[in-house]
Amino acid sequence: MREFFILLQHNLEMSIKYRGSVTTVVGFFTITIMLFPFGVGPEPGILARIAPGIIWVTALFSSLLSLDQLFAEDVKDGTLDAYITANIPISVYVLAKITAHWFAANLPIIILAPILALTLQMHYSLYPSLVIALCLGTPAMSLIGSVGAALTIGTRRNGVLMPLLVLPLYIPTLIFGVGAVDTASMGFANTNIYAALAGISLIAAGLAPWATATALRTFNE
Repeated sequence: MREFFILLQHNLEMSIKYRGSVTTVVGFFTITIMLFPFGVGPEPGILARIAPGIIWVTALFSSLLSLDQLFAEDVKDGTLDAYITANIPISVYVLAKITAHWFAANLPIIILAPILALTLQMHYSLYPSLVIALCLGTPAMSLIGSVGAALTIGTRRNGVLMPLLVLPLYIPTLIFGVGAVDTASMGFANTNIYAALAGISLIAAGLAPWATATALRTFNE
């Protein structure tokens, strides 16, 4: 655990020092959502109905923007080679990178989502469901995305290839994430949907670090 927290702190400090990826994620998420009322029209009923889908799809693509660079810098400067040959389990390094990505890319999305939901005429009573669903579902985005990032290291146009690998695996999270808010809007309990989102993230937490570590070792050989 000590090594994990040291690596996590280092990666978070690097995210703060080089804010380009974070700024890109936040900017893309904000601008895209604010453009929808202009494209769809200002009708409150239509915007409110499709708001959960807009927020979740935009969050998904925003998270993807920084995933293709998750391990790229460490490959260029030799940091990845050092961690693989060091007396530290590569899975600890991978988990620290994934956690740092969630804090840098997905946490700002969760904070901004209720604020931007105002522009989509979403009723304030649905904000708790939106935030809870994002908190439970976005870890799966970072975890699954790390596998795609590791598999596409060293390939040309990995920014195109990686989403093609990852997007189909995001579909269950997207369905349940939107469903949690829609169910709340109809006045039904959505505890089971929360459990499904948490289950997806837990399964991803059990499998993704191992798969990512395996892909990184294979690349390094």
